[in-house]
Amino acid sequence: MTIRTALLVVLVACSAVFITRWRRTVAARRADAAGAARPWPSVVQIAIGFVTDFFDTLGIGSFATTTTAYKLLRVVPDERLVGTMLIGHSLPVVVQALIFLVVVPVDPVVLVLLVGVSILGSWMGAGFASRLPRRPIQIGMGIGLFAAAVFMLMSQLEMFPGAGTALTLTTGKLLIALVANFTLGALLMLGIGHYAPSLILFSLLGMDPRAAFPIMMSSGGLMAMVGSLQFMKAGRFDTRAALGLTLGGIPGVLVAGLLVRSLPLDVLRWVVVAVVVYAAAMMLRSALAERRVELQEAIT
Repeated sequence: MTIRTALLVVLVACSAVFITRWRRTVAARRADAAGAARPWPSVVQIAIGFVTDFFDTLGIGSFATTTTAYKLLRVVPDERLVGTMLIGHSLPVVVQALIFLVVVPVDPVVLVLLVGVSILGSWMGAGFASRLPRRPIQIGMGIGLFAAAVFMLMSQLEMFPGAGTALTLTTGKLLIALVANFTLGALLMLGIGHYAPSLILFSLLGMDPRAAFPIMMSSGGLMAMVGSLQFMKAGRFDTRAALGLTLGGIPGVLVAGLLVRSLPLDVLRWVVVAVVVYAAAMMLRSALAERRVELQEAIT
């Protein structure tokens, strides 16, 4: 069995474990709620999943766009945003990983090492992030959204480094990538997406940008599933919204990855930059408002 095939098997096996754990968590919630209705998502929640994962597959990313949609439509409380996105986007990203692992070549040893450290980073980051109170989450996600907007703007202005052609990394460059991937795995647990930073990193290291996709998607899927376990344990997610992301996201990935060959995205990306900046400002404004309330309560 090749390394690539083994990784495909690991992704499928982890997905089965993840689904089982998710079902048990939801069942326990229903039992605690004493006869509550099944948590089926709304049409809006499913539509958000379809749109965000459709564009994630095409290179825009899903965390910034999902956070923006949730914030503007008030779908999920701020303290449950990260857990909801991690759980809901896990399986759609796994589908992306399966597609890119099959069609895009990359050094399998480099692939496995980078995926491994990202999982370690996500596990350590999730243990911390799943216990954070509301305001630090708002601040972290606000900063993350601003960073995402900056990366999108750099892409639009063609400020990314020139694309390389390598499908592997030398020892020195691999060490840099390992440290960076560990860090990005931890930051993902704060709702800070890793797609744009990863593309910049691999381009700086001289890799073919196409080779970044199986690395990013495999890392993203496994990181999200591993980190999700911590958020499930803490109960820090919205059941209906997370299920909506999955039910809408998987068809979105399949349509984008298997059917859409080209799409004019320039105008859309400018719109996304503007909306993400607005959402970041609103997130930080919410954190500031809560801080003011805390100070007033302390004074009185």
